[in-house]
Amino acid sequence: MVADARVCPQCGNLVGGAPIPLAAVAWTAPVGVKAQTGRWISAGWAMVTEDLGNFALVGLIFVLVNSVASVVTQGPLQTGLHLYCTKKLFRKQAELGDMFKGFDYFLPAFVAGLLIGVFVFAGTLLCIIPGLVVASMYKFTYLFIFDKKMDFWPAMEASHAVVKNDYFGFTMFLIVMALINVLGFLCCIVGLLVTIPLSIAAITVAYQECVGFEQRTVDAL
Repeated sequence: MVADARVCPQCGNLVGGAPIPLAAVAWTAPVGVKAQTGRWISAGWAMVTEDLGNFALVGLIFVLVNSVASVVTQGPLQTGLHLYCTKKLFRKQAELGDMFKGFDYFLPAFVAGLLIGVFVFAGTLLCIIPGLVVASMYKFTYLFIFDKKMDFWPAMEASHAVVKNDYFGFTMFLIVMALINVLGFLCCIVGLLVTIPLSIAAITVAYQECVGFEQRTVDAL
């Protein structure tokens, strides 16, 4: 490492030194992981209701921005919302602007969002269920991009490596969260301002339990 070089907490590169390559963090896929839908959603609910006002505002920003340019913003905003929830998870000071820090990972998050959308659409054409399985396979992608500093494809593969331990369980986790968001939509749409952050918070909690955040990520929050 270059003398006096510091790691940028957002992009993972060395300030004043050579950049750290993507996927620099050594990572081994967990074995025997099982989905814990009830516990993860309960933990996500506790996180959101503890600061309901700010989470609702974050949800509003997420919905409004994605309603204008979802193809471009979906991946980066989800990454930023995971960052926001990670701060809450580790009792760090979270700010509304944190969700826009997902744009620090714009290219991998954007490409991942496009590919996941295409794969899920293709899977949905095959009688819906394959689409749900594919969607569940890649739910941790943005967390791997943010936490492990992975590029889009390694992050997608890493997410799949976790989920393949329990395809059925993780698919049910996704379905339950989807149903919760449907209920949020039926509540005059306003409910989505709570259910969307709840979904992201539950996935963040699940990632912490199944994979675990890098200490350098937590330190940089």
